[in-house]
Amino acid sequence: MIEKIFSAIAGLSLMVGCSMATPGSRASAELKDKDGKVVGMAMLSERPGGVLVRVEAKGLTPGLHAVHVHAVGKCDGPAFTSAGGHFNPAGKKHGHKSAEGAHAGDLPNMLIAKDGSGRFEAMTDGFTLRAGPLSVFDTDGSALVIHAGVDDYTTDPTGNAGDRAACGLVIAN
Repeated sequence: MIEKIFSAIAGLSLMVGCSMATPGSRASAELKDKDGKVVGMAMLSERPGGVLVRVEAKGLTPGLHAVHVHAVGKCDGPAFTSAGGHFNPAGKKHGHKSAEGAHAGDLPNMLIAKDGSGRFEAMTDGFTLRAGPLSVFDTDGSALVIHAGVDDYTTDPTGNAGDRAACGLVIAN
């Protein structure tokens, strides 16, 4: 079933194109690993009170993995450092446990099962898909990143989440 979802969304991504589109109420990110293999898909949708982020992944190592929206819409492998730091237009400290508030791109950890697959769903009011100062569609775009390790929700600026295991450009649909 996950292959059918990936195929349908990949077709949609081809119709939309690879350039950043006009901000709106929906977006997606095709997640690729360091070898360029598609390992997941993220769907983002604007809802009352925030953005719903859904991720389906396969082929990742079992365990908890940090999920973040990064500040730059580039996913040059193999390390994906081109995606920059976490999306943080308000200049806050990292982590959900931070007394000063979290980065806008800080999301909860994602659990990957023993078979390498995982599903993730989180609601955030840290960013928007619409125009404005919290939009992920700023001048250089944004990327969704799954890290190799778990986010400790405290360590600034990265959550001690380790390498970047998968990356995808956030594209408006």
